[in-house]
Amino acid sequence: MSRKSYLFLALLLVMSLALAACGGTDNAANQNTANEANAVPEAMDDPEPELIAEAGESILERVKANGTLVCGGRTSLLGFGYLDADGNTIGFDIDLCHAVAAAVLGDADAVEIVPLDASDRGPVLQTAEVDLLSRNVTWTSSRDAQWGNFTTIMFYDGQGFMTRADSGITSSDDFDGATVCVTTGTTTEQNLADFFRQRGMEFEAVAFAETAEVYSAYEDGRCDLTTSDLSQLASVRAGFAAPDDHVILEGAISKEPLTPAVPHGDDAWFDTVKLVMFALINAEELGVTSANVEEMKSSENINVRRLLGEEGDWGYGDLGLSADALANAIAAVGNYGEIYNRYFGEGGLAFELPRAINNLWTEGGLIYAPPVK
Repeated sequence: MSRKSYLFLALLLVMSLALAACGGTDNAANQNTANEANAVPEAMDDPEPELIAEAGESILERVKANGTLVCGGRTSLLGFGYLDADGNTIGFDIDLCHAVAAAVLGDADAVEIVPLDASDRGPVLQTAEVDLLSRNVTWTSSRDAQWGNFTTIMFYDGQGFMTRADSGITSSDDFDGATVCVTTGTTTEQNLADFFRQRGMEFEAVAFAETAEVYSAYEDGRCDLTTSDLSQLASVRAGFAAPDDHVILEGAISKEPLTPAVPHGDDAWFDTVKLVMFALINAEELGVTSANVEEMKSSENINVRRLLGEEGDWGYGDLGLSADALANAIAAVGNYGEIYNRYFGEGGLAFELPRAINNLWTEGGLIYAPPVK
């Protein structure tokens, strides 16, 4: 290219810059306006909280504003969620609700238990009508996708069968052609159908929406067998007028990981509830009980002090909780083992049920939680 051509191009460039400067103020203003319109507020850097904000306040804010944790549970299953002699709802699942209330509100009694049928569990999570669901809920992939977020397994179970001692049924080899009482809308119903189909056997389901109706029908002799989680069968059998007239057959036909769940869409609340469950498990492993919480705050064990809010930040700052939130939960309901033994241990309030796989991992069981740090 010739020298004249370079000079000509340079002249054009200078003229273009001059014209841009004349209209520069308007262009800059327009650009700033566009940037402001598209800007993400500092508090909304994470897209998930933005979605939550659009839907309304967070669940933690709602719980604190109401001064109450709304927990979906049940009032009719001995040991897990039932009424005591004074009409109070108690049980293993219910204590988990109280632990969360103690952690986030500092008051374990600030809980409203909403009794739910099996068919209600999914809808109340999907619509966030409850802050927490703790009601013998089996964690499955479809429920995780459709219902809500499942926190961590707090009771390992499996589905089994119960029959009358004089029925002549001693194993699954005798099941062909049997009538089976079962609750509709549950994994139990699906597992039952799968079990018989897989083995090429016939059965007749006598199904009810209400769990109480299932066992009433079974007790009245309307079916040869009834089926549910083994823990539930043990609970129901303990409440029968003549428990020894009924036999829970050996063996489980499924995995039933029972897990508290929370609504979708609020990661911080999901993390909070998980952390409370982790704390109950870690507390048992570390020897922290409802009776020695205050004493253990000065323990030489760093992990104990951290769990109880005396050493570093275990995440409470990010979650909007107090440093002693987990200590409050443990003080209110005890560690995992205390809760289990309260209802299922020797001399417990409900019935005796060996811990077996619900022992700590250090005792040969499956109960294990990430560290609180």
